Amino acid sequence: MSKKTKSQKAENKTIEINDSTTTSQEEAIDNHTEKEEKQENDVDETAKLTAEIESLKEQIEKQKDDYLRLMAEYDNYRRRTLREKADLVKTGGEACMKAILPIIDDFERAIQAVDNSDNVQSLKEGVDLIYNKFKTYLDHNGVKEMETIGIDFDADKHEAIAQIPAMSPEQKGKIIDCTQKGYTLNDVVIRYPKVVVAQ
Repeated sequence: MSKKTKSQKAENKTIEINDSTTTSQEEAIDNHTEKEEKQENDVDETAKLTAEIESLKEQIEKQKDDYLRLMAEYDNYRRRTLREKADLVKTGGEACMKAILPIIDDFERAIQAVDNSDNVQSLKEGVDLIYNKFKTYLDHNGVKEMETIGIDFDADKHEAIAQIPAMSPEQKGKIIDCTQKGYTLNDVVIRYPKVVVAQ
């Protein structure tokens, strides 16, 4: 082989090595640049995530604070309501009792009049007045006497204490006598009437 050809081959090899070295260096530089960009992106991503975490922590703290305030408000409301109910139970009957006191005064005057008066008719009228006053008071407060005699017996509204044979077919199942009156308070039975039923 000639010297020239050998030298050209060596030169070609050197150029090829230089080209491959240049390419390797460029690739290394590109790789390094990519790594730096990736690191910068990672730093940006980390900063974003950190900011988001802080924001979420603040939201959680705010919600926790709101929850604690709400629970405290509810607890205060519950205590206040229980106290008001207890006060209502204690003093709820106060208005009722105040309204009954004048009727008791009337009864006391009637008792005194019994000792000092011989007129039975005037005593009866006085007691009737007191009775009517008391009935009016009960009516104003929603207490009403239940109708019984002559109506059909209803086990949900009446308490049968006796049954007697009916004198006529129309009387069957009807109330013919009442031994104790029944009362309702705002249409709710508070005392069942004790009745005698015809069968």
